[in-house]
Amino acid sequence: MELFTYLIDLVLHLDRHLASLIESYGLWTYLILFLIVFAETGLVVTPILPGDSLLFAAGTFAGRGSLNPLLLFAILSAAAILGDTVNYWVGKYLGHHFVRDRGRRWIKQQHLDRTHAFFEKYGGKTIILARFVPIVRTFAPFVAGIGTMTYGKFLAYNVIGGFLWVGLFVAAGYFFGSRPFVQDNFSLVVLAIVIVSLIPAVVEYLRARSQAPAPP
Repeated sequence: MELFTYLIDLVLHLDRHLASLIESYGLWTYLILFLIVFAETGLVVTPILPGDSLLFAAGTFAGRGSLNPLLLFAILSAAAILGDTVNYWVGKYLGHHFVRDRGRRWIKQQHLDRTHAFFEKYGGKTIILARFVPIVRTFAPFVAGIGTMTYGKFLAYNVIGGFLWVGLFVAAGYFFGSRPFVQDNFSLVVLAIVIVSLIPAVVEYLRARSQAPAPP
């Protein structure tokens, strides 16, 4: 419960936490941000980390001059691409065994089912589209590794998706984060980003439920 409360506070007050992080650690902030983005995309058991809102907040501080925007984009893109790569190979070599024998405690079946539904609908493009959908973002490379997608095909989608995801959110923070309205309502803006990011997953879930056969 304490962890859940902390995560809510972290998401809603990213500006304060990130400002404190930059002030305390300086250049090491880039490494910390790298590890957070890598964990969200690379570790299948950590889908609840704040990805979209963190990128937007980091871009905001880059716009204020606290972080270098080009270095931020390069480091976080590398984290996103490397994270998905690790996730893919974990799924490739350990996926079936982990899910069948030990993963039930850590991985919710509905998350896997939702990701499978995305693959059924969008095919390989799921790797790109999933970047913009929390939870699905974490499970898409894992499911791709379990399935039949070759690494070469996965890598192409992975690189494109990583650059787009990081670039769009960091750029949005860089250009709009310093606007007076955003600064005065930063928590609301971050909350709006989280809600908007969840809309595709909610729509897909409701669509799947509406199309599910009725029980006899």
